[in-house]
Amino acid sequence: MSPIQEVNYYFRKAARIMDLSSSVERMLVNPYREIKVDCSITLDNGELANFTGYRVQHDRTRGPMKGGLRYHPTVDMDEAQGLASLMTWKTAVMNVPFGGAKGGIAVDPGKLSQGEVERLTRKFVQLIHDIIGPQTDIPAPDVNTNAQVMAWIMDEYSRLHGFSPAVVTGKPVDLFGSKGREEATGRGVVFALEEYLKDARAGEIKDKTFAVQGFGNVGSWTAKFLRQRGGKVVAISDVTGAIRYRPGLDIPSLIEHVKTTKSVLGFPGAETISGTRAESSKIVFLFHHPRSPRWKPWSPRRTTIVLSASFSRSSASRSFPTCASEKEMPA
Repeated sequence: MSPIQEVNYYFRKAARIMDLSSSVERMLVNPYREIKVDCSITLDNGELANFTGYRVQHDRTRGPMKGGLRYHPTVDMDEAQGLASLMTWKTAVMNVPFGGAKGGIAVDPGKLSQGEVERLTRKFVQLIHDIIGPQTDIPAPDVNTNAQVMAWIMDEYSRLHGFSPAVVTGKPVDLFGSKGREEATGRGVVFALEEYLKDARAGEIKDKTFAVQGFGNVGSWTAKFLRQRGGKVVAISDVTGAIRYRPGLDIPSLIEHVKTTKSVLGFPGAETISGTRAESSKIVFLFHHPRSPRWKPWSPRRTTIVLSASFSRSSASRSFPTCASEKEMPA
């Protein structure tokens, strides 16, 4: 099942419960607008390179559309449609005055220089600037995009439309960004876990053991906050592999290691592990990305917490087993 098919499957179940008419259902399923553009840039070596960019604007009924931009080779229209739809429902459930949008560029930014990524970002803005804006559609960071990318978007859009800091969120604090934005999603994951533990009458985070699959922005901050609350993060994976340290990983030191090496592998004192060996780690909570490969669940006695409600075929590591179906999630 594709991302958009998954989203619409659950939406239609909700629509039947709400007794929505077929016409309203069709209106809410179909996106307001879909954009596909060819982004051609000159590489540092003088060659011309072409990349495809996407932006799906799902619904603007409740306010300006809002959603991230991701840079990854797997980005396509189908994924953007599913994510944009989810943004519509997320903002509505939280009762914030936005609609849903999503998009990105099919590119591996790790294979480009910083200058090439900047030129690609500015080219993308040049192609979609007339359909984004503070009152229309507000992009945000996502997979492989960060505050620097948002700064380039703001700068290029402002060059075309005048000073417009509100065109994106997730900007650097010095460029009218919000303090706490970088760690907000990881902090939210831990807040959600604390609420789950309350409902399950399972105590606190302190002294529980955890594994975190994915060590980008969300995963690293999640691990950091878990450790600050007394939790023991014993295993972590990223796209390069997985590591384990039974007494508990030093998360701040691991973050610095990843900044330097671009990988969790080789962290002093930790052993490199595979998914099979990870099954013997006696981990109580496994945080994973829901679009990662479907492995068998670890054990009925262990709890799997979904790290994010967003689709991604990009950040998933193949190092840890993951929950195979909704039925295996805790009640």
